Amino acid sequence: MSQIRAHFKLQLESFALDATFSAPAAGVTALFGPSGSGKTTLLRCIAGLERAAGSLQVDGETWQDENTFVATHKRPLGYVFQEASLFPHLSVRANLEYGFRRIAPTERKVRPDQVVEWLGLSRLIERNDPAQLSGGERQRVAIGRALLTSPRILLMDEPLSALDTASKQDILPYLERLHRELKMPVLYVSHALDEVARLGDHLVLLEQGRVIASGALHETLARLDLPTAHFDDAGAVIEATVAQQDEKYQLTRVDFAGGHLWVGKLGQPSGTRVRARVLARDVSIATQAPQGSSINNILNARIEEIRDEGADKVIVRMMVGESHVLLSRITRRSCDMLCLTVGMDVYAQVKSVALMS
Repeated sequence: MSQIRAHFKLQLESFALDATFSAPAAGVTALFGPSGSGKTTLLRCIAGLERAAGSLQVDGETWQDENTFVATHKRPLGYVFQEASLFPHLSVRANLEYGFRRIAPTERKVRPDQVVEWLGLSRLIERNDPAQLSGGERQRVAIGRALLTSPRILLMDEPLSALDTASKQDILPYLERLHRELKMPVLYVSHALDEVARLGDHLVLLEQGRVIASGALHETLARLDLPTAHFDDAGAVIEATVAQQDEKYQLTRVDFAGGHLWVGKLGQPSGTRVRARVLARDVSIATQAPQGSSINNILNARIEEIRDEGADKVIVRMMVGESHVLLSRITRRSCDMLCLTVGMDVYAQVKSVALMS
């Protein structure tokens, strides 16, 4: 399988980066970690903006090793910064065409009409003053400009961090559409777990300049030996398919290998792939089949691991079917009263499900 392989070592005045990871050369790889963990520095190394010792191969092509260093302007990449940084003297159309004109006609793999459709820019394309656009609109244009360079890889450095809540909600559906439509790999830097869970396929977890874990998003987020499983908004990601509409109660059933979930009414037709996020705090556990419960989603599960979370809580990792994981955060008292042990078959009661795409 084609991959991105990276190793960088860099000593700055107050920070040391020593990071090694590999990721698929397709889909969205999220570089995630707290502020100061080295996410942006690592992205700048990949772009060649930060000169670090190490190596970088993208889809079998060497961009850096002990004998090679491809300059940034020669690396076929697109870079989207936290701030949109549009050219203020150019119209929206001219900003987009700036990226497109940089590429030889034979190398153009992304068309302007595709970008306009993917990012919902048809109503903005004739605007002459980018300064009058909203933050979310400016960022969509910046993403479009980067895409029109037909990059081999797209780098996105916290593209939502400078936006207010309303602008973030405005742009996320467009990022989800790019996730579905793009054939190129995306490296997406974020310190927001909800963004990562919504957009990522692969997760690279950084802490104090080092990669402490790397793997498929749904597996890595649910590892109890990693800090992400112990955040307040820790949870599991489930890829499912729209299966049934209940018009009477305005609900939709989504199926996955291991069971199904009822969620609020969706507009997508049967067969549509969707991503569900179930937070650990929204999952309770029963040792007997619940009777007369108001909870619609009850799944057969098997306990895989139990870990302490302070003096009063534990977090439980459960398998649902052969490949899906759920996390449940419950009190230690409940764990003891139910005599929960690894290997026990239980019922996972899911109180809330967030559909993210």
